Amino acid sequence: MSSQAAVPLIILSPTREPVEAVNGILRRAGQPVHCTWIPALPDLADALVQINPELLVVMGHGADDAGLAARVRDQTTPEVPMIAIAEGLDDEAVALTMRRGARDVVSLSSPSRLEAVMLRELRAFRLERALNNTLQSARDYRRQLETVLERSNDAIAQVQEGIVVEANESWLETFGIDERQGHIGQPLMDVFDSNSHAALKGALTACLQGKWSDHVLTATAVNPGGGTMSLDIVLSAGHIEGEPCVRLIVPATRRDEHQLAADLADAVRRDPATGLLHRRALLESMRERVASPAPGGVRCIVQVRLDKFASIERDVGIDGSEQVLTEFADLLKAQMTPKDLIGRFGGVSFLALIERGNDRDIEAWGEQLVARIKKHLFHVGSKSLSATCSIGLGVVPHGNPDLNAAIDDSIEACRRARQRGGNQMFTLDRADADTRVQAYDQIWVKHIKSALMENRFRLVQQPVASLMGEDPQMFDLLVRMVDHQGKEILPSEFMQAAERNDLLKNIDRWVIGASLSLAAQRKPGCLFVRLSKDSVADASMPDWLDGQLKASKAQPGRVCFQVTEEVASNYQSQLQVLARSLKQRGLKFAIERFGSGRDPDGLLQAMPLDFIKIDGALVQGLAGSEEMQQRVKRLVDAAQKRKIQTIAERVEDANTMAVLWQLGVQYVQGYFVQEPQEVVLSAAAAAPVAATGTGGR
Repeated sequence: MSSQAAVPLIILSPTREPVEAVNGILRRAGQPVHCTWIPALPDLADALVQINPELLVVMGHGADDAGLAARVRDQTTPEVPMIAIAEGLDDEAVALTMRRGARDVVSLSSPSRLEAVMLRELRAFRLERALNNTLQSARDYRRQLETVLERSNDAIAQVQEGIVVEANESWLETFGIDERQGHIGQPLMDVFDSNSHAALKGALTACLQGKWSDHVLTATAVNPGGGTMSLDIVLSAGHIEGEPCVRLIVPATRRDEHQLAADLADAVRRDPATGLLHRRALLESMRERVASPAPGGVRCIVQVRLDKFASIERDVGIDGSEQVLTEFADLLKAQMTPKDLIGRFGGVSFLALIERGNDRDIEAWGEQLVARIKKHLFHVGSKSLSATCSIGLGVVPHGNPDLNAAIDDSIEACRRARQRGGNQMFTLDRADADTRVQAYDQIWVKHIKSALMENRFRLVQQPVASLMGEDPQMFDLLVRMVDHQGKEILPSEFMQAAERNDLLKNIDRWVIGASLSLAAQRKPGCLFVRLSKDSVADASMPDWLDGQLKASKAQPGRVCFQVTEEVASNYQSQLQVLARSLKQRGLKFAIERFGSGRDPDGLLQAMPLDFIKIDGALVQGLAGSEEMQQRVKRLVDAAQKRKIQTIAERVEDANTMAVLWQLGVQYVQGYFVQEPQEVVLSAAAAAPVAATGTGGR
């Protein structure tokens, strides 16, 4: 089997006969293919856009069928070659079919010629695409280079054979030059004191020869008024339109050439109109990302499309619609965290890879984006208009991170969201849910039980940082399973199976035992330990906990048990009893994912709380949402009245942290603060933990 990637190919035919024929011919020729059969012409346009084929094969009755297909092709993907399959056509009919848009006309009864024609067209298409990509890359690089140079605060000029061929505004301002045209094409030495000429010439020569590395040249510049100034200049070799040049930089902030090179490299990877990653760079980055395990719980591919863009284009014209698209891209960027990947996938379609703690966080993110776009007003000249978007979600599985499948799922999900009228989010679920869950549980129950018996669980800690400046030595404890090969397994992979099979309490008791051992050893300010709903409903928990406290000799005040707001709401009476018993033993109590439920004020009044941890779904996107800020502010004020301390979850950027500080939040946790790190216990402490972890049913 060839290691080549399968060729995407579309066959428009009323029957499947040519599909099997083309599949067989190309595979025998050593070219794997992925044939998509389109039985009717109305479906062709969507297929061309979504599949992006390398060849279109049309099976019909002559020139008319080919002409109709070519017309659809020309409106969507005109670069895709088209061949026609027809039987019994005379030379005149063949010529007419080719004039209508077919590159050639072949017969199923001549498989050798069909093979030769298809391979010829595929080869020609790839060569043309490669040439166009190369030319476009060169144009994009040139355009991005000009943009970076122009916008830089550094003074930058490019010199060929001692002549200034390019200079940005900062360069002109530095040397007091009023008109760019009067400087371009003039000798570089004209703006420098004669005493500096020798050094400059030597540096230019050395740079072109590759002998100038990380050196800063000090030269005396002369402005038009006759004044002089000393400048530190960074030189580097480059090219302009294939010809060598030297780039001279007078740093505005002493920034070195490495940073400029990084800026240029990043600019080349981006779509000029939106500033987002272009399709190729985006897919490359996504493949690199999914090759590594997800640090969070859920990883999704998201397709986002503007709804009814054609009507927007009719209202405001092509230039105006591009302005709308650029502004739409800015709104998407504002919804992303620094670790998210997003790019322009093509046309009005954008693709993102996002990582969140759980499905609920993903849903909250999508709902916020849909609402954000709907209420935004786009201004184009004297016109104002609103728009909506459709979102499609494709989950990247943990065990088998098939990026292509997740992208396909997101595209299909987005299509279904649009079919339902747009302004909504859709998640594709292809599998038979019941069968999948049963098979999933059967595997994971066995893994969970053996991991408990063999002490193959681990704790990881994520710091809780103070916004007031002190180091509280507080840590949120998270559990990981370790397989027999030493690979770490996230809770999102096994916790649902544990819940469905009554194993949550067993895992909880392992975590509690390990956490108390850690508290006794390290004596932290506070360790946050999760309790499941099963532990909340377990009447034996307080007595079992007494034994663990006595055995571990941990100070109770160093441990804070926490439950989710959902558990607190659904098991309020049981939790009140448990919380009071925890407080009687000197342990602390908190509610996490707080603020998104139906009655947060009621929980604040009913529960003896030390902390609330504000839901990450409220925190993400906080910097750009005044409504969300007001909501968080109300939670903080209500907590402060009751002397309850506040922690913000899932903080992932500096802007969000600055807003939280202004709102009066006391502590933060999230990947911006620090990613979770493994906690290593001594062998003496770990051994009894394993024993206690499997009991207590």
